[in-house]
Amino acid sequence: MANYFRDNEDIRFLLRSIPFTDVIQHWEQNFTQASEYDYAPADAADAIDNYERVLDMLGHLAGEFIAPRAKDVDLEGPKLSDKGVDYARGMAEALRRLGKADLMGFTLPRRFGGLNFPGLVYSMAIEIISRADSALMNIFGLQGIAETINEFASEELKKEYLPRFCSGVVTAAMALTEPDAGSDLQAVQCKAIPGETENQWYLKGVKRFITNGCGEVLLVLARSETDADDGRGLSLFVAERGPTIRVRRLEDKLGIHGSPTCELQFNMTPARLIGERRLGLIRYAMAMMNGARLGIAGQSLGIAEAAYRDALDYAYSREQFGRPIKDFPAVAELLVNMRVEIEAARALTYFAAVIVDRARTFYNTMEKAKQAGDNDKLKEARPGFRKHEKLAKLLTPMCKYYASEMCNRVTYDSIQVLGGSGYMRDYKLERLYRDARITSIYEGTSQLQIAMGVTGVLSGTMESIRESFPSDGYPPELAELAAKVQASYDCVTKAVERLKSVGDNQVMDLYARNLFDMAIDVTCGYLLLWQASVKDAKLPVARKWIVESDIRSEMNLKAIETADKTTLTHFAQITGTPQPIGT
Repeated sequence: MANYFRDNEDIRFLLRSIPFTDVIQHWEQNFTQASEYDYAPADAADAIDNYERVLDMLGHLAGEFIAPRAKDVDLEGPKLSDKGVDYARGMAEALRRLGKADLMGFTLPRRFGGLNFPGLVYSMAIEIISRADSALMNIFGLQGIAETINEFASEELKKEYLPRFCSGVVTAAMALTEPDAGSDLQAVQCKAIPGETENQWYLKGVKRFITNGCGEVLLVLARSETDADDGRGLSLFVAERGPTIRVRRLEDKLGIHGSPTCELQFNMTPARLIGERRLGLIRYAMAMMNGARLGIAGQSLGIAEAAYRDALDYAYSREQFGRPIKDFPAVAELLVNMRVEIEAARALTYFAAVIVDRARTFYNTMEKAKQAGDNDKLKEARPGFRKHEKLAKLLTPMCKYYASEMCNRVTYDSIQVLGGSGYMRDYKLERLYRDARITSIYEGTSQLQIAMGVTGVLSGTMESIRESFPSDGYPPELAELAAKVQASYDCVTKAVERLKSVGDNQVMDLYARNLFDMAIDVTCGYLLLWQASVKDAKLPVARKWIVESDIRSEMNLKAIETADKTTLTHFAQITGTPQPIGT
């Protein structure tokens, strides 16, 4: 029987090995909930056992029920009707199963019916679901919307909405982007018009490219202030599906066909404010984006894992010239590179998830201290929050960028392993290849992730990553690799110094990807080195990554030191267009 948790040794290893007892202890309120809920853990070991049981159940559901229906879901897709949007039959069945299994409130508190799991475990669940059907993840993975309500909304709104999320009665959508405001959310023009009472508002405008825009509950970013035309004029609102919200169209997409992507028109839609006015983008949407980036990184991992396994199985069974094609070095190289990149991306994504969890623990501690008037506790928690918030701002775009780009490479190379067969719809690789393409686009393109993340590299946040791992004390077989990781780190330092010395923002933007790639190589090097120190079987993966990333770091440093400006100075001549860059 297929079980997408039990058959993934790497996920099980990381769940048992990643040190996050502090996060568990905070989530469980020092395990005081065990006296109130009979299914609450008594200690950290009990909690991890509970995570394993739930992930095992989810893995079985993914392998035995969801994955066999994924092809039909892709072919059928959602349909626009007079009543709204109808999911593909297999999608609707999967959502019902997940709801009945109490898996739609993964990170929500128990008092609302949730599982009260940390974000790390939720990231693992997202990967497992995505391996079975990446389109389903686009709905399952929107639980971050409920998290936003839990974190920032009033107690009244929490009690009204969160039990419905946990039971699977409702699904949600995050309505941020508009026809003229994609990545530039400060340009949002959807209006929020005050009603007669303090907390009653009405929404008027259009939203586009809204994943699961047909969901029952929508969080909407809208312009509430007439005196500000930038992000300071935006607030966040919750609205419910009804006659004043019209799904104007379903997008006809390359992939993830089972997930409805909607254009929505709000016609004086009743809504209520989440949190405070003016903080919709600056605070609440940005908080949602951490979860969204982690979600797409997890989705990318699931797609890549599915593609890699199909390619590996085929390479063992397909014979050419009297031997399996996995015995040909050119094919073996493709498969080994896939495996190493997947494990590196998984290590990076789960590390980012733990950092985000820790940032939330410090934030929650600060909020409780403020409410209690405990200034000493507030002062004690503030440095930890600032440190982990900075790390999260670097690591979440880092994992989203790297995992999604990795996913596209792995699905491409998996088809290459199968050759002509991989191009045919007889195999699911063509679907995985189509599904993979969006991962490096939505929730912020790769270029946007680089622009957001490289700021942290330039400001010295990499030092906090380096400090998270031991610098010495490794056995001889790892000491050599540790020295190479340190050399790569030194390359990052030199690259930062070089870019700052140039003093040209366009040059800095031009070489931002080189620098960001170097930072990812170093971070994954630290993570894989740590894994090898915990488990001997991880050494080959660590060696492969670190040896090759050391070479890549030298190459990227050389490019940055050269700082060639041909792209900027000769753009018009090379592209055959009349205007140079910046005009």
